[in-house]
Amino acid sequence: MTPPRKPLLPGTIHDGPVFRIAGLPAALPTRVYTPPGYGDPQRRWPVALLFDGQNLFDDAGTFAGGWHLHRVLDRRAQRGLSVPVVVAIHHGGETRVQELAPWPVEPDAPAYGLVLADWIVTELAEWVTRHLHVSAAREDWLIGGSSMGGLAALVTFFRHNDRFGRLLCMSPSLWAAEGEAFPFVARSPAWGQPRIWLDCGGREAGGYPIQHAEWMAQLLQRKGFVAGRDLTWHPVRTGRHDESSWRRRLPAALRYLYGDPPRRRRHG
Repeated sequence: MTPPRKPLLPGTIHDGPVFRIAGLPAALPTRVYTPPGYGDPQRRWPVALLFDGQNLFDDAGTFAGGWHLHRVLDRRAQRGLSVPVVVAIHHGGETRVQELAPWPVEPDAPAYGLVLADWIVTELAEWVTRHLHVSAAREDWLIGGSSMGGLAALVTFFRHNDRFGRLLCMSPSLWAAEGEAFPFVARSPAWGQPRIWLDCGGREAGGYPIQHAEWMAQLLQRKGFVAGRDLTWHPVRTGRHDESSWRRRLPAALRYLYGDPPRRRRHG
């Protein structure tokens, strides 16, 4: 009889730096999740940079409960699956929409999303590689978010396609700036075989966000992303625009993004 696997200690959530970014109106706090076994200094881990960091772990301060991401990742570690170091980028409060918007969402409104995207691949990436045990390989870097964070992740991914190999894009706000994300993605370069997870719920804002997301999935396939290999489009007809819906979809998204082996079916 095979002895039971010794339980791993859980990962650790740390308070990261508070970054003041030139051109942004508010400072952005960060938190960092390091996986079980992170203490090995010779090991290099994949890394996930995620927007709306205040929603990722705890329920406090959220509208519908946190993602409980650390628990999902701890369970993956227990099963021997790939687990990233997570850098959770909080927003600046009242300026959140402007921070994440790549283009103005209203006439004459400020939009700092492109500044934020460029900061992520320069100053933040430098801090991550200097202070955390992470891989430098493009395929090991993930950018992700939901809602306006999903839009920001999508734009960052294509604006800096040489940096990121994985994209987690949940319920993206593709309506912003009258759909400017569509021509932006259409003209942006894409190389290699990255993995993109794109989803949306059918009960979001009267049903038009899921239509927009489906159009984006179709655009990505026209660009050459192959469904099931490079791209998973995951519509959820009963899904809502809230953290509890994204939390439920998170485990499946991570299984695809990190290329988990097929799960064994139970018989009997």
